[in-house]
Amino acid sequence: MNSTDTPAPRGQEPSPTTNARPRSPNASTYRWAVVGMLWFICFFNYADRLAIFSVFPVLEKKYHFTKSELGLIGAMFTWVYAAAAPLAGQVGDRYPRKWVILGGLYVWSLITGLTAHCTKVWQFVLVRGAEGLGETFYMPASMALISDYHTPATRSRAIGLHTTSVYAGTIGGGALAGWMGQKYGWQSPFLALAIAGIVLGFVLHTFIREPRRNEAERQERGGALEAGEPERIPMCAFLAEFYRTPTAVLLIVAYFGAQVVGLVFLTWMPSFLKEKFGLNLAEAGLGATFFIQVASMIGAGLGGIIADHWSRWRAEGRIRMQALAVLLGSPFVFLCGYTLNPWMLIAAMSLYGLSRGMYDSNLTAAFYDVIAPDRRSTATGLMNLLGWVGGGLGSLAIGIAVDHHITMSAAISSTAVVYFTVACVLYYASVFTAPHDIRRRR
Repeated sequence: MNSTDTPAPRGQEPSPTTNARPRSPNASTYRWAVVGMLWFICFFNYADRLAIFSVFPVLEKKYHFTKSELGLIGAMFTWVYAAAAPLAGQVGDRYPRKWVILGGLYVWSLITGLTAHCTKVWQFVLVRGAEGLGETFYMPASMALISDYHTPATRSRAIGLHTTSVYAGTIGGGALAGWMGQKYGWQSPFLALAIAGIVLGFVLHTFIREPRRNEAERQERGGALEAGEPERIPMCAFLAEFYRTPTAVLLIVAYFGAQVVGLVFLTWMPSFLKEKFGLNLAEAGLGATFFIQVASMIGAGLGGIIADHWSRWRAEGRIRMQALAVLLGSPFVFLCGYTLNPWMLIAAMSLYGLSRGMYDSNLTAAFYDVIAPDRRSTATGLMNLLGWVGGGLGSLAIGIAVDHHITMSAAISSTAVVYFTVACVLYYASVFTAPHDIRRRR
């Protein structure tokens, strides 16, 4: 029996690329096509979750919500997203990633449509929590899927390219919600996004193929890895193994801090621009996302290329790339809240975005340098759990602080301290723990 006759592992779909040779032109093309298809799904993953922040000023005026209540609405998504992330990781490691991804797309799109029917705080809280539950399954499964198509030689570039969809979705969701909310009513963008996401799922379900687990590592080692499904371990055993990998723990600590800063900007920047600079709803929704996210897209591409090359010379190159990027971005986080000059604000948001993109492009690639291939979805779920808890706490804390007479400017500027701490944690990991942990994993 030749290699193309080998049956697919139980629970996975047979795929023409499943047993492709490492240098097969078709396999090489398709692995990038997978990134492209997931790019569009991730676009809606972020557009759907972030559109609501652009209509916060409308909800505050129309339904008389306080800043604390708006902060709770924003935080509920992140807390449910985080709480369900370990389960999502386990599901991604046990079931075909294709169906986990598409099933999540259908669910969160339907819930996005339901947002348009909310009028009370508890309704928004309930719907946002349900959306967090639907969306949390996407990232662990998609990162593991990409990593089974891309070896470490191209992994940062592939994940960096995929990460640009996060920024495009953030811009698209923020700008669309602001423009449609002003022109057609705040409910209209949620209905439009829901319909578009469901249509996309129907289109892509015939094109996405499920690879074998650890396929990239098999190809990298010339098929030396044993075929079949990887060993499953209980969550307690996984956590014990994880705890013995200090670099993985430090990377999650850094992600917690980075998410605090990132979610503060995503949640409150539209309101900040409207109140401090007098922008209308559409202008604030676009301005709050465009400069940061476009710069982040550039940073993601640049960071992926640099890190893939740097990691060939130094095992910890990806983490050093992250540490340098965050360190350089810290002063600009402070300036975003501090400056009164609109042009200085645009420059600060752009340079923060560039730094964030270079960090994000290596987030999971650096993580996977110290995580066993068959634990990837579970580990990503754990990272999402702690990171999004931090993000939710940051969003809520800013709302409470502003309700207690701390200016939005001061609150946003203060997050620069958190960002600088993230840089210190990453630098420590790159020098003292990563070289050993990466060598041990390889």
